[in-house]
Amino acid sequence: MSTMSAPSSPSFGLRLLYAIPLIGWIAKDISRDVSNVPYAVVILLTALILAFQVWGPVVFTLTALTAVPFMFAFFVYISWPFRREG
Repeated sequence: MSTMSAPSSPSFGLRLLYAIPLIGWIAKDISRDVSNVPYAVVILLTALILAFQVWGPVVFTLTALTAVPFMFAFFVYISWPFRREG
């Protein structure tokens, strides 16, 4: 007999994230080993530089535009009032 419990399955949100082809693969690698984060950052910056060479400064505008919902959610999160129990 073993005292080890079965590993818990990831939540629905994580399974949905892992199902996205390129982003899911990177997210799964980072969830397994955090030391993969610098590699992911280098890949992202390389992709931005190569896209800039192809399409010009429009790439930075579109990158900032895609970051708007995430920043909005971040600002809502940090300004949400938390209750401290105790």
